[in-house]
Amino acid sequence: MKALGIDNVLIPVGDLDAALEFYSAKLGLAVQFTVPEHGLAVFRVGDETPGLMVRVDPSAGAGPAPAMRVWLEVPDARAAAAELAAAGVTPPAPPFQVATGWTVEFADPWGNVIGLTDYTARPELGR
Repeated sequence: MKALGIDNVLIPVGDLDAALEFYSAKLGLAVQFTVPEHGLAVFRVGDETPGLMVRVDPSAGAGPAPAMRVWLEVPDARAAAAELAAAGVTPPAPPFQVATGWTVEFADPWGNVIGLTDYTARPELGR
């Protein structure tokens, strides 16, 4: 088997409207489409067709956190952390250094962890 790349990343959420508010209004991801009758929305990540897909799951947030963890590449993780703080999303810890640059993590209302990481220390590896 040969994996060709990542399709969508599925994130379990407890409420579709709350997920649209968090991922679109606060995180700033564009909505590609929604299928409310299936409790589903897909958000665009960069210029790629695959994205972050949220789907209502009645057990979302009921298990041990984090339910899911994914990191997204951003130009500057520390600037992104400041933007999120201004939108009312406070990370549990300040941005921290990694081998490629900086990363900050935060949780959505259901305990799913979203990391924002940059390649400022290794720009040749970034987008």
